[in-house]
Amino acid sequence: MLNRRRFLQAGSLVAVTGGACVSFAAAAKVSSPLQQVLRQPDMVRAQVKDEKTFVDLQKSGNRWTTAGLELEVADHAEALDITLHAPQMPVQRIHLRWQGKISEEVKVLGDAWERSYGDLAWLPLQPERVLPWYLLASHAGVTAGVGVKTGCSALAFWQVDSEGISLWLDVRNGGNGVVLADRVVALASVVALAPTQQSPWLATKSLCRKMAAGVTIPNQRGHYALDVMYGSNDWYYAYGKNTAEGILRDADLMREIAPVHGATPFCIIDDGYQDAARFPSLQQLAEDIHQRGVAPGIWIRPLQAKSGTREEWLLPAKHWRQSTRDLAYDPTVPEAREQVLHVVKQARDWGFDFLKHDFTTYELLGGWGKDFGASPTREGWSFHDRSRTNAEIIRELYQDIRKTADDERIILGCNTIGHLSVGIFDASRTGDDTSGRDWERTRRMGVNTLAFRLPQDRVFYRTDADCVPFTPDIPWQQTEAWLHAVAASGSILLVSPDPRSIDARAKTAIREAFALAGQRPQAEPTDWTDSRTPFHWKNNGTATMYPWLEKAGASPFQA
Repeated sequence: MLNRRRFLQAGSLVAVTGGACVSFAAAAKVSSPLQQVLRQPDMVRAQVKDEKTFVDLQKSGNRWTTAGLELEVADHAEALDITLHAPQMPVQRIHLRWQGKISEEVKVLGDAWERSYGDLAWLPLQPERVLPWYLLASHAGVTAGVGVKTGCSALAFWQVDSEGISLWLDVRNGGNGVVLADRVVALASVVALAPTQQSPWLATKSLCRKMAAGVTIPNQRGHYALDVMYGSNDWYYAYGKNTAEGILRDADLMREIAPVHGATPFCIIDDGYQDAARFPSLQQLAEDIHQRGVAPGIWIRPLQAKSGTREEWLLPAKHWRQSTRDLAYDPTVPEAREQVLHVVKQARDWGFDFLKHDFTTYELLGGWGKDFGASPTREGWSFHDRSRTNAEIIRELYQDIRKTADDERIILGCNTIGHLSVGIFDASRTGDDTSGRDWERTRRMGVNTLAFRLPQDRVFYRTDADCVPFTPDIPWQQTEAWLHAVAASGSILLVSPDPRSIDARAKTAIREAFALAGQRPQAEPTDWTDSRTPFHWKNNGTATMYPWLEKAGASPFQA
């Protein structure tokens, strides 16, 4: 009998995928070697000393070995499970390679390490390009993909070129090799999306579903359903100069304009509340917000340590990519971990129902995701506990944050590694900051992340493309367009309402946007394979074009 694999290999004129007939010529350009990653790789090597020192592993069945190291690559029908045992060797990275021709006509998309920085894009083949977490290739209406399932124990990225595909598993502890001793670690589980005629956007969502398969994604926290989330955050008009009175003004506004019978709006306090003169009682402030029928939220930075903290509780200074006065707790030190979790407990005990925690990737790995490339942290340093990979340490911290916050509170991660937070955090700030001062920054960062990471919404968690600032510095046309785009996407919608800009027109626009978001709409960028900031969208089946550019056009300078 001619099974599906043999059918594809036979070079027939069509391939049947999900009931649709796909041109074999188009499918062949995107499927090989992407579909072959569910078989044994053609090469496996380990990096054990530095970025140029590798040890080749020898294959025996589904085991790849060298002295002091054994990698099991178990190939199943739906996944490829990779397990590491290295009792005698500090391992830094594992590199798996599958040979196979892939057309140079394809366009390729990957994800971001943590937040994106206006840099996500469908691009032609670039052999050196780092593609964190997943890889999609598209050509002539056919898209295929591969990815690593969420919650893995390695920081994973892909590479693809005309001769094959590579998967890199960074298993370091800090910037040194992990010391596993007798531990056997399930590093990653690889899944694949067969060639499909779904749009590239829908194909990306299908691959994300495969990557999160088996993970329970809560749809309720305490009194709050997670399917509709909207409200305010003061950062983009206050920039840390907020006050308790200003927060209550925002809460009153949210109650005024939110749908009467809709979801409860949030009022999130950002950085600046640490000033007791401006915020005499955060517990009372949370209660005052509650009394207005609004859900109180607060921004926290739990890994930040103060000057004078005991040195043995801190991550080493050399883990920072750039010179800084910042100090960060090492969460593998028990006493330091207590300090980290105390920040979470304090916010919980104040009565806040929404916790937005920030800076954790920057402080754990010493830099921003835009600078990671193939190496998410610098070489030459370790955590206090050297027996865990960076991915394990990060995920275990996320689990402790969730346990401390309890299951009743919503958690949004900002500057967190979303791939490791699936099933733990409810929401993720998926892009770098928008701006209440410079529209160009919102266009580059906000529009890019809204389009390119929206396929993860309601699959990994709720996605947050960041706030819609209402300020005197942002033109109304662009404010209105950004507000509508976020609302129509069905993702999290937060506004930053500068009182100088909240007139009757602004209230009407926000009220209509909240009502739209409450309808759980769906949107898809239709020109995202050609633009980093898509202009053309399909909103609930209706074509929409957004005026992202100002009259002077795009700025050539850094936003």
